[in-house]
Amino acid sequence: MPYQTTVGSQVYRFGDLKTLLAKASPARSGDYLAGLAAATYEERMAAKLALADVPLKTFLNEALIPYEQDEVTRLIIDRHDARAFAPISHLTVGDLRDWLLLDSTDSATLSAVAMGLTPEMVAAVSKLMRNQDLILVAKKCRVITRFRNTIGLPGHLSVRLQPNHPTDDVRGIAASLLDGLLYGSGDATVGINPASDSLPTLMRLWQMMDEVRQHFDIPMQSCVLTHVTTQIQAIEAGAPIDLVFQSIAGSEKTNASFGVSLAILKEAHEAALSLKRGTLGDNLMYFETGQGSALSAGGHHGVDQQTCETRAYAVAREFKPLLVNTVVGFIGPEYLYDGKQIIRAGLEDHFCAKLLGLPMGCDVCYTNHAEADQDDMDSLLTLLGAAGLSFIMGIPGADDIMLNYQSTSFHDALYLRSVLGLKRAPEFDAWLTRMAITEPCGALREIGRGHHLLKQLPFVSGAA
Repeated sequence: MPYQTTVGSQVYRFGDLKTLLAKASPARSGDYLAGLAAATYEERMAAKLALADVPLKTFLNEALIPYEQDEVTRLIIDRHDARAFAPISHLTVGDLRDWLLLDSTDSATLSAVAMGLTPEMVAAVSKLMRNQDLILVAKKCRVITRFRNTIGLPGHLSVRLQPNHPTDDVRGIAASLLDGLLYGSGDATVGINPASDSLPTLMRLWQMMDEVRQHFDIPMQSCVLTHVTTQIQAIEAGAPIDLVFQSIAGSEKTNASFGVSLAILKEAHEAALSLKRGTLGDNLMYFETGQGSALSAGGHHGVDQQTCETRAYAVAREFKPLLVNTVVGFIGPEYLYDGKQIIRAGLEDHFCAKLLGLPMGCDVCYTNHAEADQDDMDSLLTLLGAAGLSFIMGIPGADDIMLNYQSTSFHDALYLRSVLGLKRAPEFDAWLTRMAITEPCGALREIGRGHHLLKQLPFVSGAA
């Protein structure tokens, strides 16, 4: 179905909904690389005007990637909740923007319609919104998940403690783990990106983290970010796995390039549930996404990268995850060229995921060859904190020595909590106070060599 609008004396025509969405997207290098972006600012604005008039019902009838060809499309259509959609079914995309910004559209209202929204609807409305609109609406969304602690409560911010090591040295990982705990980080998860895919090496990592957790009775969950099929094997071998991790994308073809499918994710989810390791809840999946992955894998089907990204959230939503994380600037400047594009993408991803009902965090990061620096990341970090971000990364010095990119540090989490008055997960906060790491008010205590955590850790066999 063609779409068109007139700007002055110029008539702009867009051949289909896929083209219209791409042309309406804020400028980013990935869409230019794919040949999908608007050629001029005027064409982009014309596309936004035409998109604003598209009824939401259109997205249920015009699939961007054919239903017969793509299991993600089938998931989106088959899981659509018509009852939840009914209160907003008469709206256009522009009307949806206005409705989202109303004071009367509160957290409960947004939660009630979440399953009635498709990723394409949410991506479309984000393209009409200013940064402040994305922040305001995301702030109203409430997504709370639980495993051994509670993530996503209003006024809270969690941290994934990321103690990576380039050779998977257990002592080096334990040192980073200790460093993070003493800075009050780790309530989202302790998640290691391993350098090796050797199952014996990975088993040692799972066992070490679980032994530390049990020895100090820490209300946390751990994760090793290896391929999901390896995690299934590890569960069968008796590994103490809390969270199951996998990178996902918004098309079947891209997920296949990652070596996964909905069936494999379901198998992993059921295997982890069978372990019954959660004490407060059974949200146990951890997904990572990022704009540009579909284009990089040749699986975008002519869909713009932000809409592809949002479609990945339908995959995540199917498995009720504890954590979802957009690794926003990790792929590189071919997809998000500079600080401005990375900031916009981070706010879009957070808004879209929260509106769809996901517990969204962000790896506020960039690669060293992007036109970005730590000041850009400070800006995005602060904006996402204001928007109600669920969690960020905590990496020693913000410099990942295994993955070789720039992210956020334990100090960045302290900054954000101090400036915005954000708290840690309550169960984790209570543990920090009990361990004399923080004061009852949440402030860090000065730690000396005689602190019992420092004394005991070397005697934990996995960390020795």
